[in-house]
Amino acid sequence: MATPHMPSPTHNTLRIIGGRWRGRKLSFADAPGLRPTPDRVRETLFNWLQQNIAGARCMDLFSGSGALGLEALSRGAEFCLFLDSNHQAISQIQSNLSLLDPQADTESPLPQGQPRHKAHPTNTLEYLAHNRFAEQYDLIFVDPPFAEDCIKTCCQLLETHRWLTNNATIYLESPTIIENHQLPNNWQRYRHKRAGNVHYHLALRATP
Repeated sequence: MATPHMPSPTHNTLRIIGGRWRGRKLSFADAPGLRPTPDRVRETLFNWLQQNIAGARCMDLFSGSGALGLEALSRGAEFCLFLDSNHQAISQIQSNLSLLDPQADTESPLPQGQPRHKAHPTNTLEYLAHNRFAEQYDLIFVDPPFAEDCIKTCCQLLETHRWLTNNATIYLESPTIIENHQLPNNWQRYRHKRAGNVHYHLALRATP
């Protein structure tokens, strides 16, 4: 009788591609529908964003593995807020942040002892809808489970509840191409590529 295949303990791993944690391998939660943004897509994305990262305040929405927010922190982002409804996923992100210890960075522009990250287990859309007038963010990663089909709703909440700075940059990942008419009126999609069944985009917000 064949022995059932057991998953490798390193199966759920991601690799930081660039920055001060370049090459670090981290575990992520084994959760249904969790699909870290592929290395090739992340490499292209952060090449696009190389002028936008240093000192940016970021949100990693539907964060899953946390790959996008972790990559941003590695490359010099000032702060990242991670949101996901899966408690196991958020717990693993918190463990990875503790392992990497971004607060120990003496070059951080934040006052000593002030955290460079927060990770909340919460419904992302409800959080955006009910926490208005909070801090504003320069760079937002929007990568929801494809089955939820909620990118349009998420973008509208970001805009109407004042989460974004003027000229904020928004990354969008989806199973289909996103056109400008699907975005808030003052957003403009300016980059798009496809990798397999993943379409990824950058949009720029202008002051209404």
